[in-house]
Amino acid sequence: MGQSVSQWLKMDQAALDALFSAQEAGPIPDGEAKGTAIIAPGTMVSDEIAKLINIFAWQGKVFDGERGFLRNTILPFGLKAIVAKVYKEPSWLDGKECIVLDYSDTSLLASHVRDEIRMIEPGLYLGKVYWDKARLIDFALEFGD
Repeated sequence: MGQSVSQWLKMDQAALDALFSAQEAGPIPDGEAKGTAIIAPGTMVSDEIAKLINIFAWQGKVFDGERGFLRNTILPFGLKAIVAKVYKEPSWLDGKECIVLDYSDTSLLASHVRDEIRMIEPGLYLGKVYWDKARLIDFALEFGD
């Protein structure tokens, strides 16, 4: 986990939202990203929850930027599943352009899920997860090493 992501786990929700809103969308990523779920940000349990989710449920995403889709890396054995379309449009958080990860037409399991990401620095994206229009959690995506 990169230094920036460990700092994000310590931030409260308002600070994470401000960080997201301060950035441009950035380029649609390509390749494999390590994921970190950010649940209960700014609390003592955020880091432990992230570690457990990473072991047992979700490890990240693999983007095909050219074709505009991704697959999530899930379960302890790293299954590549749960496909999403990837494109740019206004964020539900602040109305500025973001990269949307849209599961509505590609997954029965996640058909109500919409993720939004923005590049915070090269190779590092901050994401927001929505169920229908309700905000759920945040997450980080780290590309490269």
